[in-house]
Amino acid sequence: MSDIREEVKDLLIGLKIRRLRQERRMTLQNLSEATGLSKPLLSQVENEQVIPPLATLLRIAKALKVGLHTFFQEEGSVEKCLLVRAGEGGSHDTHSSRSRRRTPYAYQSLGYGKKQRNLEPFLIEFDVQPWRDDLLVSHDGEEFLYILEGQVEFHYGDEVMAVGPGDSLYYDSNEPHGYVAVGEVPARAVAVIYSQE
Repeated sequence: MSDIREEVKDLLIGLKIRRLRQERRMTLQNLSEATGLSKPLLSQVENEQVIPPLATLLRIAKALKVGLHTFFQEEGSVEKCLLVRAGEGGSHDTHSSRSRRRTPYAYQSLGYGKKQRNLEPFLIEFDVQPWRDDLLVSHDGEEFLYILEGQVEFHYGDEVMAVGPGDSLYYDSNEPHGYVAVGEVPARAVAVIYSQE
């Protein structure tokens, strides 16, 4: 995933968050209170030391009153139709060398460059690792997940589901949910997130 690490630097998500926060005359403390995230974590995100998982990025987007797409678009992009060739999406490795606990997936935006979109499509690669309850997240909106390869253990509220290639899930993301790959190899899926503004 070293290529993903290189590509994520080009998007400068942390710098975009800092610029938006400053434009709104918010302090880190204000943003912390609005998101429920700690000031040290927000500082690490803004300084490009940590790539935030999607649920965290959604909380930040809502607090800054912008769409999630804001972090995955290039300035001045106005395409009505966007073609993303294989390997060209904005990629993000959510693993942090500073974090003891690894997030179990990396994600690549499949809508990278398209402004004013209501859906956020991603290609997600799940790592094989044991389940931990702290992987559960929740946020406003809905999600659709289609498994391309590998086996995924999906946790939704009190339910645990084993899903594999060709299986899909459509769920209300207000309910706590999370996933890890199980078996011998990482899993890949296409995820589409809809989050009300």
